[in-house]
Amino acid sequence: MLAYQIIGVTVGWHVYEITRDPLALGLIGLAEVIPYFCFALFAGYAVDHLPRRKLGMAACIGLSATALLLGGVAAGLLPAAGTLPIYGAIALGGVVRAFFAPVNMSLMARVLRREHFARAAGVSSVNMQAALVIGPALGGILVATAGKSTAYFVAAALALLAAVAVITIRVTEPPAPGERAPVFKSIGEGLRFVFNQQVVLGAQALDMFSVLFGGAVALLPAFISDVLHAGPSALGILRAAPAAGAVLVGLWLARNPPQRHAGRLLLWAVAGFGLCIIGFALSKSFWISALMLLMSGMCDGVSVVLRSTILQLATPDHMRGRVSSINGIFIGSSNELGAFESGVAARLLGLVPSVVFGGCMTLAVVAATARLAPRLRRLDLRELH
Repeated sequence: MLAYQIIGVTVGWHVYEITRDPLALGLIGLAEVIPYFCFALFAGYAVDHLPRRKLGMAACIGLSATALLLGGVAAGLLPAAGTLPIYGAIALGGVVRAFFAPVNMSLMARVLRREHFARAAGVSSVNMQAALVIGPALGGILVATAGKSTAYFVAAALALLAAVAVITIRVTEPPAPGERAPVFKSIGEGLRFVFNQQVVLGAQALDMFSVLFGGAVALLPAFISDVLHAGPSALGILRAAPAAGAVLVGLWLARNPPQRHAGRLLLWAVAGFGLCIIGFALSKSFWISALMLLMSGMCDGVSVVLRSTILQLATPDHMRGRVSSINGIFIGSSNELGAFESGVAARLLGLVPSVVFGGCMTLAVVAATARLAPRLRRLDLRELH
């Protein structure tokens, strides 16, 4: 995650430096999400049928290759003009990212008992969000002090360290199935499971559409340059602010895992996220903007822990890879699609109005989910144990 976040900060600054166009920032998300969509379901099938640690190691090596390609472009070591080679490298990152969530979810389930899933979701969120705090800040500092190519090469080294870490995890792999189901039949089984579970489907749809409309992170380079009038170090701080808020909430939830009224808490958290995004869009002060993003991260941190717990508790072990990949299509891809939507909306409506519109749409999504998914609204996590 450190490597991934350094790449995200650097490539956003890199592209905006070349184009000065918010739409070009949105195309970064589109360049990643298209290959992610194409490979996600097959990645889930692979995780359910092949050694999970080896797949995780291969994905980390692929992420390192992505960073090396971007570093070569930034340093002038590779012949490149314009942004097309940058988008090509990002597309490779989209392919390898399809494997991260299914591998992580499947490995966690091998080392945890069910009664520990809710608390472990908080610990996992803290671990991930700490990287989300450090990564953007480190990326901004590296770009400002050492240049874009150095930032990319540091990310490549971190991804290789991740490959070493995942292959050395001491965990037993599940026994290989005696006879593998056909790929598309197996994927269809995972899709039917998700769409027949109102609680799982409702939580995933809530996050997908709220992030699709409410995401503002992709436009941060434009806000920094055109609204707040700051530099790349400030970009790193704003990129880190939501993760810092999520860390604070994750620390609390790791010690006090939610059980009662979990569905209601999830809906309120996403509504709070939308309100914070509106506040960020209307701010003209750097520190107020940072506070709004911090609070949005706190709301999102509650949502992440609850969704992760619901997914772990509701999913059979033999389907974790496929269900996690479907969840990734709903949730992981919504960030990149949201980045594209933000870029298009900024082009059509203007920078600030487009983010205000997105926050309002997030509130509408919460209201629709509360009405259409009553089982999620009334959810008590103890029902899933």
